[in-house]
Amino acid sequence: MTQVAVIGGGPAGLSAALFTAKNGLETTVFDTDESWLHKAHLFNYLGIRSISGDEFLAVARGQVEDRGADVRTDEEVSAVESTDDGFRVGTETDEYDVQYVVFATGADASLASDLGCELTEAETVDVDLSMETSVENAYATGALVRDQEWEAIISAGDGGAAALDILSKEKGEKFHDFDTPENVPLLNG
Repeated sequence: MTQVAVIGGGPAGLSAALFTAKNGLETTVFDTDESWLHKAHLFNYLGIRSISGDEFLAVARGQVEDRGADVRTDEEVSAVESTDDGFRVGTETDEYDVQYVVFATGADASLASDLGCELTEAETVDVDLSMETSVENAYATGALVRDQEWEAIISAGDGGAAALDILSKEKGEKFHDFDTPENVPLLNG
């Protein structure tokens, strides 16, 4: 059983998947590769001097795959429903039972709304500070939760917040993903 399904492969979805996969949760990203970031150039993203949206997404996708996530660009999610054990994520070709779902679908709230997630007056998905929706173990990030506040770095932070909440639930205590030079495999051979 996949533990985490991330629906959307922009900064929010890839950030969530990076944290969950890196920390041992089986994570599948459903990425139609339609992120608005393809139209952007990142010149205001902390730590990056200048990079095209296309290049950023390619690097981020590769990083997420390197950490163990299964990134599927050939399956579009058509439905998400609650089950006794979590959620069933449906595509045209298959169904996946998952414990957690992270919606990172840009401004399209239809899947979250169909699941029963409450919306705000501005028609964004209502979330708490950890990005959890009114449906337990369902998270919404990025443009789904911010009325016209669409910034890649904010979206990535939303994805990270959702992932840390999921990891905290799984570990039974507050979890912090804090690397030091000693525990980074790339720096140590």
